[in-house]
Amino acid sequence: METTKIASYDRLSELKAFDETKIGVKGLVEAGVSKIPRIFHHSSSNLANPRPISSSVLHLNTIPTIDLSGRNFKDAITRKNVIQEIKDASENSGFFQVTNHGISLDLLEKMRDGVRGFNEQSPEVRKQFYGRDFSKDFVYTSNFDLYTSQAASWRDTFICFMAPNPPKPQDLPPICRDVIIEYSKEATNLAEFLFQLLSEALGLNPNHLNDIDCSKGLRMLCHYYPPCPEPELTIGGTKHSDSSFLTVLLPDLIEGLQVLRDGYYFDVPPVPGALIINVGDLLQLITNDKFISSEHRVLANRATRARVSIACFFTTGLRHNPRMYGPIKELVSEDNPPKYREITIKEFTTHRNAKGLDGTPDLPHFKI
Repeated sequence: METTKIASYDRLSELKAFDETKIGVKGLVEAGVSKIPRIFHHSSSNLANPRPISSSVLHLNTIPTIDLSGRNFKDAITRKNVIQEIKDASENSGFFQVTNHGISLDLLEKMRDGVRGFNEQSPEVRKQFYGRDFSKDFVYTSNFDLYTSQAASWRDTFICFMAPNPPKPQDLPPICRDVIIEYSKEATNLAEFLFQLLSEALGLNPNHLNDIDCSKGLRMLCHYYPPCPEPELTIGGTKHSDSSFLTVLLPDLIEGLQVLRDGYYFDVPPVPGALIINVGDLLQLITNDKFISSEHRVLANRATRARVSIACFFTTGLRHNPRMYGPIKELVSEDNPPKYREITIKEFTTHRNAKGLDGTPDLPHFKI
């Protein structure tokens, strides 16, 4: 029945018509749609929201909040305790939130305002940046996998590659140019600090992960989730894990992010002033599954105002990086042999981009 319904309209033509407006989901909202187009209709399996029956299971999967003490721990014991908390979170769910992280609350608010400001400009201004050439340093688009996914998600995104080769300032939109540059520097400093703590959590030299270029690349995805008139029919972001070493996410206070653990989706309630940190697939690969990259999704926005989030993915992606990555030799042994073959980041990213966010994990493709 569902197949007949899908086959009864020219999906490709509708995708092209939507794409050629160059103003994304926000354009549909601006046009006053009360019914979402069929290209956004997701299957019931994608929309299912199983919840744990036991409250104890819910408690065990709560995302911990870790105080980073402004990145200046008062003593060795405090530092050791924080590293243990990060280790536990990275092994159990791959997700945690950090407070007192060293980035000013004022800058966080300016960054969110910058993303809102860009998306709430006139359609004619937004159109100038719209496209699907992801080799550019800055591109505004809706659904990078629009033509390969089974259904589109209710969100727009602008993507900027900030490292290892920063864009020219004039290539960034004036309305958010300065704050993007400032925030990307602060997020990188925080990531380098977190990679030190993660290295120690693995029993390695504090500089190990930074020395192998885990913090070398930065790709920022700035998501804009307009209010959805039929949130029960679509989703903001389909189930996936991140193709990075580490992700630093700046959310706003509108909920939507859910992490999949033990067959259930768990909400990640925003903590005012906190940043959400999660392990990416590449970190799971090089730690030989010691740290976990959990699948997660974003629900369609049920609020009356748009939700924004800024994800800093620490990876060089398709940018040139000849380094080969495999399980770290200090973490493998005869009893714990390597589970993955050595790959380049470009190889991993090419695989991800070709399959899109289809709900299936990427890491098994690289297993030995």
